[in-house]
Amino acid sequence: MNSRKPRIALVLGDPAGIGPELVARLLADPATLRAADVLLIADRAELDRGMDIAGLRTEYAIAASVSSAEFSQGLPVLVDYRGETEGPFERAVATAKGGRYCLGTLSMALDAVKRGAADAIVFAPLNKHSLHEAGMRTSDELHWFVEQLGFAGPVCEFNVLGGLWTSRVTSHIPHRDVADQITAEGVTRGIELIHRELLRSGVANPRIAVCGLNPHNGDNGSFGREEIDIIRPAVEAVRAQGIPAEGPFAADTIFLKVQGEQPQYDAVVTMYHDQGQIAMKLMGFWRGITVQGGLPYPILTPAHGTAFDITGQGMANPGAMLQTFQLACRMALARNAQEAGVAVA
Repeated sequence: MNSRKPRIALVLGDPAGIGPELVARLLADPATLRAADVLLIADRAELDRGMDIAGLRTEYAIAASVSSAEFSQGLPVLVDYRGETEGPFERAVATAKGGRYCLGTLSMALDAVKRGAADAIVFAPLNKHSLHEAGMRTSDELHWFVEQLGFAGPVCEFNVLGGLWTSRVTSHIPHRDVADQITAEGVTRGIELIHRELLRSGVANPRIAVCGLNPHNGDNGSFGREEIDIIRPAVEAVRAQGIPAEGPFAADTIFLKVQGEQPQYDAVVTMYHDQGQIAMKLMGFWRGITVQGGLPYPILTPAHGTAFDITGQGMANPGAMLQTFQLACRMALARNAQEAGVAVA
C-alpha cells in the first residue's frame, strides 16, 4: 500500500435505514479524510441518495475494483457495486433484497482486507431480519464473518463507549438458556478475548472487571452458586496467566466503577446480552460502537440499529458512526504497527 494512513473499507449498511445518510455525514466531516483513506463499497445511487438526505455533498473518485483504487487525489474512492440486486429498494422495511445487497457489499469488503487493499472494515447498521430473509444462516453478522473467513478461533461481540469496552459470555440466545451456558471455559474465553483485543487496539495494560450472573452477585450462594463455582475460579485462572482481571462484581454496581475522569477498569465482561448493553446504551446510545472481536481484521459498526422510523428524514445522529470510524483507524494503525514489530504508544 502506498499510503501511510490506514485504509478503511466503508459499507452503507441496509439501504432501507439510515446507513447511507450516516455515511454521507461521516464523509463530510473534515477529520475523516485526514485520518484515513476511505474505500467506499456501495451502489453509487444509494451513496448519492444518502448525500441528498443529509444535504451534504462530498466529492469522490471511482475505481473499477478494490485493487485498482488510487488515493493520490485525497478523495474517498468508490467501487460502484450493486451485486445481484436490481430495481429500487423499499425504505423503512426489512427486505430480502436489502439483505442481499448488504451481504454482497460486506463480502467485497472482506475480500478487500484479505487482499491487503484495506486495513479495516466499517459498516453502517444492518437489519438482522433482512439478512436472514436474504439467506444468512448464522444468528448474527459476527458468526457470518466467521463463516465467510473460515475462521476457527474464539470470537465475541464487543461494545465500546469512549474508553470502556464490554464483552459477554453469552449473546444472542433466549434468557432461559443463559445459566446453562455459563461455564468456566466460556468465562475464561471471554476474559482472554477482550484482553487480547484491547492489546491489539493499543491499550498497553488493560484492567478488566468481571460481572456475576445472579442478583447481588449471588449473595454468597443464597441466589445461585455460579459466582462461587464457575465465575470466580475462572477469574483466578486467568489471573494466574498474568491477565489483570478482577471479580465477580455485582452487575448492578460495577458500571459505577467505570465512569468519571478516573475509571477503575478499561473493560467489563458480562454474562449475557442485556447485562452490559443496557448500561452502555444508557451511558451513551449515540456514541456506542460494536467490534466484531477475535477476527483477524478490525471490523466495526455503530451499536445502534437501522432506525427505520427516521429513515429519509435527514435527522440521523452520526455520533456513533464518527466514533466507530475513529476507533477503526486506531485499531488499524495499532495492528499494522504490531505486525511490523513497532511499539504502540
